[in-house]
Amino acid sequence: MTPADRDAVAVSIVVPVRNEADNVAPLIAEIVGALGSRWAYEIIYVNDGSTDATADRLAALMKQHTQLRQLKHAASSGQSAAVRSGVRAARGALVATLDGDGQNNPAFLPDLIAAIEKGGGRIGLAAGQRVGRKDTGFKKLQSRIANGVRNSILRDGTRDTGCGLKAFPREVFLSMPYFDGLHRFLPALVRREGFDIAYVDVIDRPRHSGVSNYGFFDRLWIGIMDLAGVWWLIRRKKTTPVATEVL
Repeated sequence: MTPADRDAVAVSIVVPVRNEADNVAPLIAEIVGALGSRWAYEIIYVNDGSTDATADRLAALMKQHTQLRQLKHAASSGQSAAVRSGVRAARGALVATLDGDGQNNPAFLPDLIAAIEKGGGRIGLAAGQRVGRKDTGFKKLQSRIANGVRNSILRDGTRDTGCGLKAFPREVFLSMPYFDGLHRFLPALVRREGFDIAYVDVIDRPRHSGVSNYGFFDRLWIGIMDLAGVWWLIRRKKTTPVATEVL
């Protein structure tokens, strides 16, 4: 990617990964195939403290794909931190995200990006909503409970906040208060900023290889505290008054 190409980037695809060496190459090929030549884009992989061959695989692939970039965290900092690092480094005005395990199908990226473009500045988030989930019964149950509790408290109108397939204007994301776990509350926080949300049904699929890096009980209590914090933020939001200059 030349300096001129960097300046021309319209869309940045951010992929947070940790120990996903075997999933890197096939997913990048799918992203490239899905986007084609419709947008000038870059792919930013945020390597969140991987201890396997993820870094080496990405370094090799960067020689084949000039639009591919790799950011590294020295130690694992979590998915929200990885997404934020990618968004901050993004050169595109629009950012789309997806998980790095292969469960999110890149074929839906164009629909998410187009939803933002067609929104005329009103849409602050295009959120993928999974259908036909391929997770275990227990994982489906925990997600259903978590989504139900969150929606009953925050009234964000979203049935599935855990899907990694999302798109948003870069400036909207960076304007929101950051905390660990932010990615699970984007709909509520985007609505808090006065934007609408577009929803896109996406078909879930099994991960390509490996095992999930995220558990249930290690997130449970943190998630409860995050939920209380987001509720407080929404309650404390005030409309900014319009100031007129006196001449």
